[in-house]
Amino acid sequence: MLVLEDVHVHYGSAHVLYGVGLEVQAGQIVCLVGRNGAGKSTTLKAIMGIVPLSGGSILFHGDRIDGCAPHLVAARGLAWVPEDRRVFGSLSVEENIRVAAQATGRSPSGQRVREALGFFPDLQARRRSVGNNLSGGQQQMLAIARALACEPELLMLDEPTEGLAPSMVNAIRAGILESRARGISILLVEQNLRLALSVGDVFFVLSRGTVVFRGTRAELQETSEIIREHLGIGRAKRFSE
Repeated sequence: MLVLEDVHVHYGSAHVLYGVGLEVQAGQIVCLVGRNGAGKSTTLKAIMGIVPLSGGSILFHGDRIDGCAPHLVAARGLAWVPEDRRVFGSLSVEENIRVAAQATGRSPSGQRVREALGFFPDLQARRRSVGNNLSGGQQQMLAIARALACEPELLMLDEPTEGLAPSMVNAIRAGILESRARGISILLVEQNLRLALSVGDVFFVLSRGTVVFRGTRAELQETSEIIREHLGIGRAKRFSE
């Protein structure tokens, strides 16, 4: 579905991504993990066309999308939930989602609002609440629901559980799994390795702008030196522990 080949990105004279290669197959949850400053968010921004490539290519269903404007990338079926959420604080939960649903026009917006709210039951009772009155976890759910209302084929999430209470982390996890169950592929950037291991199929470890590991959940859990050196964790715990 999505292929990054030898992707390089510069911010001015700073070389941030060094030949990143990454793939997402249909139906997968692919996790991009690494320490702060490794280049994970930059990778998502490069896919969405927020930052330009200085080398390499990005293909979606075999067509190059690098160089396309962000709204054209979104129109192809990619949705991005940035780390800072960017909900409309003066609009209600339902209005936030409706704005996104109307922007794509693929199916009646009312239907897509209802479907998007269905991913997060906690939002149902707050559909009339304005964004500024929501907790951080509720705002994160809203940001994801708004992206889902665009009916993406691929959903990209940047640190969706950062700073959230355990109950909210569980709700976000449930929404991620429900999205995959409904046929949406996911590229997840996540610092919470325990959560990532509970949902991910394939893992890419990024360190200083370079992919230093790619493999399955089991392969990552068996590679303690990668976990210790590049993720700063003694061992990879399972979500149920």
